[in-house]
Amino acid sequence: MIMIKEFEKLSAEEVALLLKAPAIVSVKALSAYKEINKAQKEDAIKLAHTKTFTEHYLLVPYYEEVDRHFKKYFEEYVERYFPFDTAHCEAIKKEMDTVNAIIEKLDNVYAGQLRRSLAGYARHVNNAAHNVLQDIIFPVTFSKL
Repeated sequence: MIMIKEFEKLSAEEVALLLKAPAIVSVKALSAYKEINKAQKEDAIKLAHTKTFTEHYLLVPYYEEVDRHFKKYFEEYVERYFPFDTAHCEAIKKEMDTVNAIIEKLDNVYAGQLRRSLAGYARHVNNAAHNVLQDIIFPVTFSKL
């Protein structure tokens, strides 16, 4: 594992959970749709890979490490929390609360960048899921009349 300087004061368990955070965020965002289809899964995986190249330079080592195991973590969290009933959704929320508590332990600048990045990630996954759902409901595009 790449040692991320900002994680030095965290326990091994805390680092492991932070590396799973994008997978947790993805599953939490997609849980609102009650199902995760292949396109949503592929988009979440693609975004995790893209973040490695597009994020703030402080987060590049983080996303390089996330990218190595994202697919496995994503599938583990889907399996753990599906079906997305009330109890499972509450458990996902508690896990995100734990991630947020760990982020609070980090340097303010790094923590702010990571929070913004994960929030943006959640928005992207949610928007992608919404667009996939829209395409299923309204598969035909309409031109202006």
